[in-house]
Amino acid sequence: MIIGAHTVITSRDADADRAFLRDVLKLTSVDDGGYVILGVPPAEISVHPAEANDVHQFHLMCADVKAFVAEMAKRGAVCSAVDDQGWGLITQLSLPGGGKLPVYQPRHKRPKAMARRAPKKKAATRRPAKPKGRRRAGSVKKTR
Repeated sequence: MIIGAHTVITSRDADADRAFLRDVLKLTSVDDGGYVILGVPPAEISVHPAEANDVHQFHLMCADVKAFVAEMAKRGAVCSAVDDQGWGLITQLSLPGGGKLPVYQPRHKRPKAMARRAPKKKAATRRPAKPKGRRRAGSVKKTR
């Protein structure tokens, strides 16, 4: 079934935003033949009622949004003022490509992270072992 989530962020300066996410936010990364894919911590999905479908949002979460904003300032990144939404404290992290990435400290209940299950392996087909100490029919035991 589901083994993870893959999020796509569009950007006018994808190279700068990838470098920012890797170097400033310290996300792990792998180059898959020209596309850099960044690792993120466990995620969750919330489905909200809306007038239209296919309008999706992506937020990062942190344990302490004020500490996050202070750390980003030390690293030269710009964050908006922290806004209390009730369900969480949120800031907008400015990306080098001009976009903004919401980062919030959740106050809502959070589900347990899904346990990652390894794919089931097919059992290897084995030939039955030859019985030890038995001779094939017609064979003669050699004696000296």
